[in-house]
Amino acid sequence: MDSCSSLPNPIRLQVMANALAGIAEEMGARLIRGSYSANIKERRDCSTALFDAQGACIAQAAHIPVHLGALSQAVQAVVAAGPQPGEVFVLNDPYQGGSHLPDITVVAAIPGLRDPSQVCAYAVNRAHHADVGGMRPGSMPADSSEIWQEGLVIPPVRLARFSLEGELRWQEDLLRFILANVRNPEQRRGDLQAQVGANVVGASRFRQLLARFGEEEAWQLIAEVIAYSRRRMQAQIRALPDGIYRAADWLEGEGDPPKPLRIQVQIEVQGERLRVDFSGTAPATAGNLNAPLAVTRSAVLFALRCLLDPTAPSNAGLEEPIEIVAPPGCLVNAQFPAAVVAGNVETSQRIADVVFKALAPVAGSRSMAQGQGTMNNCVLGNRHFTYYETLGGGQGASRQRPGLDGVHVGLSNTLNTPIEALELEYPLRVLRYELRQDSGGIGQQRGGWGLIRSLQVLQDCTLSLLTDRRYYAPQGEEGGGAGQVGINLVNGEPLPSKISRPLKAGDVVTLYTPGGGAWGSSEGQAREVG
Repeated sequence: MDSCSSLPNPIRLQVMANALAGIAEEMGARLIRGSYSANIKERRDCSTALFDAQGACIAQAAHIPVHLGALSQAVQAVVAAGPQPGEVFVLNDPYQGGSHLPDITVVAAIPGLRDPSQVCAYAVNRAHHADVGGMRPGSMPADSSEIWQEGLVIPPVRLARFSLEGELRWQEDLLRFILANVRNPEQRRGDLQAQVGANVVGASRFRQLLARFGEEEAWQLIAEVIAYSRRRMQAQIRALPDGIYRAADWLEGEGDPPKPLRIQVQIEVQGERLRVDFSGTAPATAGNLNAPLAVTRSAVLFALRCLLDPTAPSNAGLEEPIEIVAPPGCLVNAQFPAAVVAGNVETSQRIADVVFKALAPVAGSRSMAQGQGTMNNCVLGNRHFTYYETLGGGQGASRQRPGLDGVHVGLSNTLNTPIEALELEYPLRVLRYELRQDSGGIGQQRGGWGLIRSLQVLQDCTLSLLTDRRYYAPQGEEGGGAGQVGINLVNGEPLPSKISRPLKAGDVVTLYTPGGGAWGSSEGQAREVG
């Protein structure tokens, strides 16, 4: 009887889990509505979360998967800096928990309820800024070879301070320094203000939640929500047959044709624990496809959540049964000062692909063929504007259904920029935007179709493309055909998968994004794609 009475009320536990998620979602809504750039307000390239005083995630909104595991290391870096209640930190350093430099993280230390002189939790968000300086407009050069070429590196530093009475004071010297090193500084200022404002809202809502439940019970329930997520992940791992599962795939490196870069994984399932080992993966490259370990962790957690338990509350409990091993200096564990901008957006995709592939034999109904496996990053800009977009493509088919057409696949969960907003904000004209018919693999369930998008530039500017699956096609499963590879063109002339080059006003950039792989062989299959 005593042990039963010590268990939390399941109704209050569910209310707490939903309340935490609701705060994170409200922070995201405030950030999106308050931001200046189309990249955040239209594409919603941002994430929001709550962490406890020790830096463990207690809730994260369902925004960008590549931020899923990386935010934890960023918060740990802020905790190590000794924040005081009400202080707001900013950082983007990939070697201190960042993902790549355009993703700026803002962390607000929440004052305690009973003792406001102590930090009780953190409100956190990460948003992709359209420019943070560096050698190319948009801060996503295809030809960077060291981190400093990719933009301004910001370690964890104090950006602002807020009070419980609603006062907000900025570190104006630091803000001026940041804005002096980026293009379109007023837009960057507006986005930073939106990020800080979203965290202040999160801090207020979290303190209201503590008051509603009572601080002691609230923290007991929060601990139980985390334990609940851990138990769910452990149960799903336990349901897998013990054993070792392996897979490998290729990423397109520098050059034309590109140098193939091997990503290899060995997943060991033992009881309720899972070990993900990337030994055998290619060493770090001279270019920017190197992924920081925080990004690798995000990609692994995303894939495992999709395969094992996509509906469990998103918090630190999901990570506890999972060990990730990656040799320092390999492609998926970049070491300072390696360039990393494409590691976050492209290498992360292939990391997820190999985890899906390794566990496909035991994943059951959640297994699927490979999707487009790229974010199709397109960056256009000059000193007056910076446009950044990731484009959808074909999703891989599953046993139950064909792949979806023209969607963001894998680690990208953003929207597109509506044509009306794009043409209003940038000196660009959309000439073509449609599905790429029949680009998915052929099989019992066809792969999803990619997209075709043509943009005409109306000013001289710089183009940077960070794309993949232009040579190595997304593969089908159970005998299904591969999807078509993507194609990059300028004025009809083919380009490599990764390139930065100047454009003249009137030039037309066209991207054909990859299709998804099919599921199951089909009698009379007409062609082998890719």
